[in-house]
Amino acid sequence: MITKKYEVSNDVYDKSIVEAANILKSGGTVAIPTETVYGLAASAFCDDAIAKIFIAKGRPQDNPLIVHIADISQLGEVAAEIPDEAYKLAEKFWPGPFTMVLKKGERVSNSVCGGLDTVAVRMPNNDIARDIIRNSVPLAAPSANISGKPSPTTANHVIDDLSGKIDAVIMAGGCSVGVESTVITLCTNPPKLLRPGAVTAEQIREILPDLVIDNAVLNQLGKDEKAASPGMKYKHYAPETEVVLVEADSKSFVSYVNAQENCCAVCFSEEEALIDVKKICYGSITSEESLAKNVFSTLRKVDDLGVKTVYIHAPEKNGVGLAVYNRLIRAAAFKVMKL
Repeated sequence: MITKKYEVSNDVYDKSIVEAANILKSGGTVAIPTETVYGLAASAFCDDAIAKIFIAKGRPQDNPLIVHIADISQLGEVAAEIPDEAYKLAEKFWPGPFTMVLKKGERVSNSVCGGLDTVAVRMPNNDIARDIIRNSVPLAAPSANISGKPSPTTANHVIDDLSGKIDAVIMAGGCSVGVESTVITLCTNPPKLLRPGAVTAEQIREILPDLVIDNAVLNQLGKDEKAASPGMKYKHYAPETEVVLVEADSKSFVSYVNAQENCCAVCFSEEEALIDVKKICYGSITSEESLAKNVFSTLRKVDDLGVKTVYIHAPEKNGVGLAVYNRLIRAAAFKVMKL
């Protein structure tokens, strides 16, 4: 298969949108940009199209997908029950990096839902993505990468992983958020945060004061537990290099990594000048948003360094930092060192 590349500059924008939409309406797969990461899109209503996503990514069938819509009017096409809270949350957080789990509508392919009777839905804050959806159908779109590897935040990341395995990729700019959307479920009482993202628990509690954080956000999913959301598996977002997440103050982190051999340190910008081993800065300790934007591109660089182990300085587990920590603890397969 030859993967087509569609540019989205002004002079070819409309043509690229229509051609991508036609591929999707015909049961094909297209990697599209969103504000979070690039998504591998296919019609949420077509079993055969959804199967192509799982094959291209090598993704386990029990890992549910998120359905993307372009307008609130499409929510009724994919969800069977829409509580009042869902509309309040949509008004505040859509379009944006926020996903709600609701009761599944009949038209949505069962393959989208990982064997569950629920569906995860969001409206991306990206004009290209929404224009493609408007010209096609609601789209199931997990991250456009090989399953388990760091998520893609540029079109070139998609090409590195999936060229020849998908029909097309939209060649747009980098993703502004950098980590996947926050996921909550409204199908439990109380509602639960299943995956943290740029929309924080503190913000959601302004509308859902009884929101609780699922145990699997910071801990391994139980042996017999089903994943209610993408990103809940044991190991995810991981490079080939061994990853160890380090909880420490800056002085202790710097001292520890400088005493190690054949390693790389993923550090905060404030520590970079103090580290003697190979290093990658992934943002500032004072800006959780910078850490989120850079975390996946940083993990993709690690394997090029030829080291045995990468030690990553963990962010605080609150606000957007919780989303970064959640991704890193899975990249490390829950190997955490506390200094």
